Amino acid sequence: MVKLSDIATRPPADVDEKKIKKLTDDYQERIGDLNEILRAEQKHSLLIILQGMDGSGKDGAVKNVFKDCTHFNLSVYAFKKPTEIEFGHDFLWRVHQQAPSKGDIKIFNRSHYEDILIQRVHKWIDEDRVQKRMDAINAFENLLVFDNNTTILKFYLHISYEQQEKELQERIDEADKRWKHNDGDWEQRKHWDEYMRCYEYAINKSEIPWDVVPVDVRWYRDYIIAKKVCETLEAMNLQYPK
Repeated sequence: MVKLSDIATRPPADVDEKKIKKLTDDYQERIGDLNEILRAEQKHSLLIILQGMDGSGKDGAVKNVFKDCTHFNLSVYAFKKPTEIEFGHDFLWRVHQQAPSKGDIKIFNRSHYEDILIQRVHKWIDEDRVQKRMDAINAFENLLVFDNNTTILKFYLHISYEQQEKELQERIDEADKRWKHNDGDWEQRKHWDEYMRCYEYAINKSEIPWDVVPVDVRWYRDYIIAKKVCETLEAMNLQYPK
């Protein structure tokens, strides 16, 4: 069982920053190459789910890890509060429409897990619905895997309480980050312990496993994610059509 408080939010003390950054560069370049083959072959798809507290670096991870990828077959979808139309359907209706086609990489910046996170934290749904939604999430993800040859990678961006405060304060203090500032992020921070409990539930009840990524140091975050994505694409044994 994953207990987030037992997992470090920073890299090991003996990690060589220069070496790690060089490896990350190599992984980024290789991801770009493999993405081209993925697009050409049209047999596989890759869904990448990024979840984490405000300030955990979801946008930065996308920008850095996939910087060498063409945008022809790579796209990002940020899940926000459902619209009235989306509220009129089951909670996975809007999600299924964003699932990747064969040959594509799709990145979810937040995801269907919001429906058992923020809604659970604020008691907008009861525990019975939480469990049923978790069952539906597992079924949905397994459907993508067996029916559309989709590989799913799920990353929980693990930020410390202290580092989150620094990140949110930078959005007030630094002009180029001020556009990201949202008073609501500070309100959500007040529910930190409950969010951790709900994240642990989602991680531990998922049938497709999560990677818990330390993100207090951003270059190490990029390395962990890039390495996993690259190794996953390599394992697909992608080939250009003949």
